[in-house]
Amino acid sequence: MIETKTKILDTAERLIGERGYSATSLRHIISEAHVNLAAIHYHFGSKEDLLDELIVRKAAPVNAERLARLDRLESPTVEQVLEAFLLPMAEAADRDPQFVRLMGRMLSEGLIQGIVQKHFQPVSGRFFGALRLVLPSLSDEEFRWRAHFMAGAMAHTMCGQPLITGPGEPSGSFYSRIERLIVFLAGGFRMEEKK
Repeated sequence: MIETKTKILDTAERLIGERGYSATSLRHIISEAHVNLAAIHYHFGSKEDLLDELIVRKAAPVNAERLARLDRLESPTVEQVLEAFLLPMAEAADRDPQFVRLMGRMLSEGLIQGIVQKHFQPVSGRFFGALRLVLPSLSDEEFRWRAHFMAGAMAHTMCGQPLITGPGEPSGSFYSRIERLIVFLAGGFRMEEKK
């Protein structure tokens, strides 16, 4: 039973990452996973439930690690809060780039906002709350805009290829990309607010 469920999830993750969510039918998944429709309905119920399970199996461990790192911080700096939030995601991405492709597809198909609300909002809320505490001089409006810019930069850094590279320069691991992003974001969050 668990083997069938895992096979369906692995196949769906690969196909959706390659083709996109809307272009991947249950029929495609059934054919590639060598299972029948009853197996999908038994384990997941619907294509939407299958996608939810796909996200949960990869996001839950990352979110747990994020919270564990945040909980270990005593008097955090901006960098430490950003590291606790972003590095577990980068480490998971280096171990499993297939999931990054899937999330990139979700972003390009306009599905990411619903996924974030459903699977990442409680964790994001804790982190933005921690960031807010270490940035008391920013107005609420300015903080929200900088958090918005952070979300966009994070999505682009994870799901896109670098737009500007030197000759033969590799894009690097996700971890090295995120280390650079943390430096950039910390500077942006610390900038004095224009009055």
